[in-house]
Amino acid sequence: MMKEALSFHIKIDNLSIGYMQPGKKPFILRDGLNFSANSGEMVALIGSNGIGKSTLLRSVVGFQDYFSGDVLVDGRPIKSFSTHERAKIISFVSTGVVSISNMNVFDLVAYGRFPHTNRFGRISEDDKNIILKAIKDVGLQGFESKLITQISDGERQRAMIARALAQDTPVIILDEPTAFLDISNKYEIFHLLQVVASQQQKTVVLSTHDLNIALREVDKLWVLMQDQTYEGAPEDAALSGKMEELFKNPHIGFDTEEGEYFFKKQFREKVKVIGGGIPLTWTLRALNRQGFQIVTDASPDFTITIREEKQCNWVLSQKDKPSQTFGSIYEMFSHLV
Repeated sequence: MMKEALSFHIKIDNLSIGYMQPGKKPFILRDGLNFSANSGEMVALIGSNGIGKSTLLRSVVGFQDYFSGDVLVDGRPIKSFSTHERAKIISFVSTGVVSISNMNVFDLVAYGRFPHTNRFGRISEDDKNIILKAIKDVGLQGFESKLITQISDGERQRAMIARALAQDTPVIILDEPTAFLDISNKYEIFHLLQVVASQQQKTVVLSTHDLNIALREVDKLWVLMQDQTYEGAPEDAALSGKMEELFKNPHIGFDTEEGEYFFKKQFREKVKVIGGGIPLTWTLRALNRQGFQIVTDASPDFTITIREEKQCNWVLSQKDKPSQTFGSIYEMFSHLV
């Protein structure tokens, strides 16, 4: 059985990150970064492309040097850990594609156990059980003997996550772990990492562009913006307006009530909708998508009445025209647009 993880805390203290440039001064990508993550928390690092997410995560893990400030793991600077010590404390999943000939899924995941093996690098029976459990947890049971060059990108990414789980570290860092997955598998991986964090008291930090999922599933956000940062619960980030500020794009808005991003459109005609329940919710979404302005008190250009009988119908009433009844939203919009 996988042993209970130790309790570890991450603190990023006034950190300056970037790249070394041969013969030049270091390129400072971001400075003055301050974040924290506790055991049992799942944290999502979000921000636009090129903002420094991958650089920050690689600096936290110790793969990339930072220029000032510190990364503290359980109060100790990450730079003070030996390579072997670090491998027992932090596991890392990158977006890089692994394609090694003749390596199967079991062998890839087994690499996660090497920090725990003896000096001969032998895998014990307990190690095998941990490897098989990690493979099962990511939904790859039955793939153990398949070559990693013969599985999909999404399956390969699952195997990389399984390797991190098999490494059994108190801290797991993942750079875009759901990048190659379909929507169902994205939710499954988020749920798996959430369970790992809460039930095994691990500290899980991942970068992601799946913002709608992150807003619903993680405990804390680390938000990187061009001129500021933010740390807090997803709900606090939404209420404070930080999600609206995340992207400097005049065409993108954030719906605080729905917790979703949307594309801003110029409004068309005014419409009043009469109805209730779930059909009303999806009708309003469809009208918003098409750019119609929904009104309650103002005089509308047309009215839609939702009737729920044996089946749902939409009755369209327009000025100086007879009412028309439609059996689907698509059918109604085919007439309106």
